[in-house]
Formats: sequence, structure tokens, C-alpha cells
Amino acid sequence: MSPGIIGKKIGMTQVFRPDGQVVPVTLLKAGPCVVTQRKTPASDGYDAVQVGLVDFAKKQNKPMTGHFKKAGADGVKYIREFKLKPGNGDLKLGDKILVDQFKPKDKVDVTGVSKGRGFQGVVKRHGFGGGEGSHGSMFHRAPGSIGASSYPSRVFPGTRLPGQMGDVQVTVRNLEVIDVDTEDNVLMVKGAVPGPNGAYVIVRRAKR
Repeated sequence: MSPGIIGKKIGMTQVFRPDGQVVPVTLLKAGPCVVTQRKTPASDGYDAVQVGLVDFAKKQNKPMTGHFKKAGADGVKYIREFKLKPGNGDLKLGDKILVDQFKPKDKVDVTGVSKGRGFQGVVKRHGFGGGEGSHGSMFHRAPGSIGASSYPSRVFPGTRLPGQMGDVQVTVRNLEVIDVDTEDNVLMVKGAVPGPNGAYVIVRRAKR
């Protein structure tokens, strides 16, 4: 049993439970994946597997072509590493990782890169309320005081200020698996996952 799988975000929709409850879900094209490298404590100092998502083939340089050839992996585009723990099983070079390892009602953690929003102010980036909108306040979307003048005469690290918003790695924990389509390698999870449609995501078994 693999500790996780790589996939691509298809998009969001909704499904109905037998009792009529509406459930928002995200569809993930999870796998098929292949083990492209097996790392062991003897050779690398830790126990892990390097997993590649079998996607449309792209031109590889010679070192990566030879690396994938050892595993018999053609068309691998996106690779990530998973550390192995007791109970994950003994994965070998060239082993396939498919979506059928997940079952409905399983809990998973999904990691991806959030949508980039560019440089934003404190109202949008941090949810500040802003100042008065009338009576000539001239203080509509400003952050307010960020530090005293005489003491400590500096801005403390971590102060919420305008800056780059989004385009960071985000992990959403404990998402419920609603359904698994083994024929089309589609995993349906409850709720939203980070990133735009078509973005790569990593699906791991929930840690908590």
C-alpha cells in the first residue's frame, strides 16, 4: 500500500447523498503512477519512494531518460517523493500505484499550490476592515498603525502588511473520499482543494 498518489485537479461539482444532502466535491485524476526510484537507509540514509505520474510524454534530458528507463516508466512528467513508514508495504522499482488503494469514507490530505493573486493590500490579503468610507476620512483601505515611533522604532517581524498573496503550498487535511472510479482513475473528495483546474496535487492518507 502506497503512502500517497499524484494527481491533477479536474474541477468541482456536487453530488447527492441517499438522504438528499448536497455534498460539494472535487474531482481528481489520480494516477496511474509508477515507482521511479526506491531509496533505502543503506544507500540514501532514509526509507522513501520516488513516484512519477504517467502523463503525456514530454522531452526529457538524457539523465532523466535513463533514470526513467530503469523503472520502465514511459511518459512520466511529474515526480514527487513519499517517505515510507511501517505498514506502507514494500514498494519496488517499477511498481504501479493506482487509485483503487483508496476507498469511500477514507480520510486524505491533499497538497497543492494555491492560486496566485499577485500583490494585494491588507483588506484582501488579511481581511482588514478598513476605515470609514465617508466624511473625508482619507483612510479607506490602509493598514493603520504598524509600530510606534519612539519605541521600539521598528516594525516587528510577522506584522500583517501588503504583499504577495497566494502561489504558496497549501495542504487541506482530512477530506473525505466520496467515491472512487477505478476505470478512469478519478478520485472524488469532499470539499475544495488548492490550485486551479489542471494543477498537480499530492494525495496522502490523513495523518490526524
